[in-house]
Amino acid sequence: MSPVLRLVWEVWADATLGPPQYATEGAAGADIRANLPPETRAAGLPLAPMQRALLPAGFRIEIPSGFEVQIRPRSGLALRHGITLLNTPGTIDSDYRGPLGLLLVNLGPQPYVVGHGERIAQMIVAPVLQARFERVDALSPSIRGAGGFGSTGRG
Repeated sequence: MSPVLRLVWEVWADATLGPPQYATEGAAGADIRANLPPETRAAGLPLAPMQRALLPAGFRIEIPSGFEVQIRPRSGLALRHGITLLNTPGTIDSDYRGPLGLLLVNLGPQPYVVGHGERIAQMIVAPVLQARFERVDALSPSIRGAGGFGSTGRG
């Protein structure tokens, strides 16, 4: 059975944009739209190259216990314009009840204007397991051992 995420719109938000939506039946991520404050909706929000901004989604969610929401970039924006998310994937814990903000950055060479209602990120709902941590005197050996970045070779 699919988890149910409860959603509350912010007072100022444009609720006509609707909640996050899956674009296709097989989509893993539900698209989130930029829900700009009323005073910036007409002009959009400009992002200069290398500029970052926190864009509001316009809502708060209640995630069921045992789940998280991951916020990820949209590949088309990244490929065509260099627009991506910092801190990706971002994690929203089940006990967070604050407003959703999307931390965009323009890594492209040209300025980009984020339009009101534009699909700018996607959310993945995923189960969470919390581990127990146990202190020991030594770790069991493995083939890789302590080899770090690039230690398994190329290709």
